[in-house]
Amino acid sequence: MAAAFTSLALHYSSSSLEHTQDQNSLWVRVRSQRSSSQRLHAQNGPKGLKIQCAATKQAKTPAEEDWKIKRELLLQKRVRSVDAKEALRLQKENNFVILDVRPEAEFKEGHAPGAINVQIYRLIKEWTAWDIARRAAFAFFGIFAGTEENPEFLKTVESKIDKNAKIIVACSSGGTMKPTQNLPEGQQSRSLIAAYLLVLNGYTNVFHLEGGLYTWFKEGLQTVSEE
Repeated sequence: MAAAFTSLALHYSSSSLEHTQDQNSLWVRVRSQRSSSQRLHAQNGPKGLKIQCAATKQAKTPAEEDWKIKRELLLQKRVRSVDAKEALRLQKENNFVILDVRPEAEFKEGHAPGAINVQIYRLIKEWTAWDIARRAAFAFFGIFAGTEENPEFLKTVESKIDKNAKIIVACSSGGTMKPTQNLPEGQQSRSLIAAYLLVLNGYTNVFHLEGGLYTWFKEGLQTVSEE
């Protein structure tokens, strides 16, 4: 390239016609090199084939589409995420109820003081052909292996918590509704799915524990154990 610009500079002192020709010649040579490269790439593929970028966005899985619908409703219903320290403050100062949706065994190992436990998923205890198929189906949708939705979840919550109560839903990991570069729809979790079911069924003051109880324990906040 340096030699090309030197050649151009030498010709610059010649007539304007020669100068124009040299510029055009240089431009043609550069363009010709680019065109040759483009033709080489084009010849490697079948004629009529439209070449797309390798980073073309893939179609969403059924589980991702399902979570997208849930997330849109959560945002529409103004479900707010709070961190562990804010959740503790709201519980102490504003009578918020912490609804822990983890399995009972995990709840007994350690939970927030005063939390109410209603598991959103339960173990599939049977091993019939039908139950094995259900395990596979739930695994396909990203739901924990060997579990199923607890059909008594809403009924049990309603027996313990009034629909006008202020609720913070908590699970182990928490998930998030915040978009990131890798997760433009955020990340679903048991607590967010539970929050979706609550707002879908008339609960009006539903919050979500960002970072889950993992963050609660990590920050050394008060914990109760029943074991």
